[in-house]
Amino acid sequence: MINSISRGVVGVVKAGHRQRFWLSGLALVLVVVVAIAYLTFGALRVDPFAKTYQVRVELPSSGGLLEGVDVAVRGVKIGRVETLALTPNGVDATVNIDATAKIPVSSPVRVSGLSAAGEQYIDFEPASMDGPFLSDGSVVPLQQTSTPVPLYQLLTNSDGVLAQADPEKLEIIKKELSLSKEGPQKLTDIVDGGTFMLSTLDSVLPETVSLLKTSRIAFTMLSDVSPGIGAVAGDVSELMMGVNKMDGGYRKFVDQGPALMSALDNLFDDNSDTMVGLLGNLATVSQLFYLRVPALNAMFPNFRGSALEALSTAFHDNGVWVTADIYPRYTCDYGTPRRPASAADYPEPFLHTYCRDTDPQVLVRGAKNAPRPAGDDTAGPPQGADLGEMADPTRTGRYTIPTPYGGPVLPIEPPR
Repeated sequence: MINSISRGVVGVVKAGHRQRFWLSGLALVLVVVVAIAYLTFGALRVDPFAKTYQVRVELPSSGGLLEGVDVAVRGVKIGRVETLALTPNGVDATVNIDATAKIPVSSPVRVSGLSAAGEQYIDFEPASMDGPFLSDGSVVPLQQTSTPVPLYQLLTNSDGVLAQADPEKLEIIKKELSLSKEGPQKLTDIVDGGTFMLSTLDSVLPETVSLLKTSRIAFTMLSDVSPGIGAVAGDVSELMMGVNKMDGGYRKFVDQGPALMSALDNLFDDNSDTMVGLLGNLATVSQLFYLRVPALNAMFPNFRGSALEALSTAFHDNGVWVTADIYPRYTCDYGTPRRPASAADYPEPFLHTYCRDTDPQVLVRGAKNAPRPAGDDTAGPPQGADLGEMADPTRTGRYTIPTPYGGPVLPIEPPR
């Protein structure tokens, strides 16, 4: 049978070698088709079979939005912007959404950016997933949409901020920063810290406004309780006086500290021999691992090649070269009763687990084929042994945890 298979394989290889030019051309065509398919469906994400529905989104302005950009639900892509049209109230964006996406009608919509460079997209932010849902021809009204702050508005607000700056105070800051060579770095840290604070406050703008309103009330309350704060300061003064009276105890603690440290030093000194022996054993183990680092690296390789490169290596010398292993793999039957893998009763192991296969090709380097003295018959079970015999049950003691079927019932009583 092996000869017939071998002759068949050789015949196929010879036929392929005769038609190698056609096979090479077919392989190149196949690679081009796969590349085009990957670019079309993977990179460009074209799906002609996808079912979509159209929704019109009313926006106060485009906010930098372009045709063909993504539409997402909390950052997860679900469609694309089809067209943009000017209206008396702003811009209407017609979007195609995947038919499997269910978006509540009351969902707020905003134009967001993937980065500071732009790359705007439309993002739906539903508060819940309860219906009714958008369908083909639905309209998201202008009241539910928002766009980024325009540049002109940003400049106008910046002008208002700059108008509030006091030139004299800025001159003082400039003078203070110029007193040392670290001034530019300090100014950079101040600007970076201010930028970080403003960006953080902008992300929580409603909370910031609420904090400013409530801070006024808090400061008013502090002014009202200033007498109480004075009383607290007096109590703190008395507390510190009490701490001062305990100065003797602190000094005693400091005096006895060296003796305690000396006792700890003696403890380490008494156990230094044991620790040296432990470190020596660890050094031996480390040396053994160090000698076997190449073998460990070979066992766990960290290289990852390209699949296309591996495929290209099969085409050389005017042919396609592959390696196949048609020989069977030997397995060993131990003859012990089989248990289901789901059993959870923690059974004892079998005593006689010997391979029953007498073929010397099985487990060539196993214990069964190890050289033995004359008359040694330990390669198999004893004469008349019961292959189902198990080890003696584990003895229970003071700290034994019961192991009934399925594990102990928790919480268990702690050992006493």
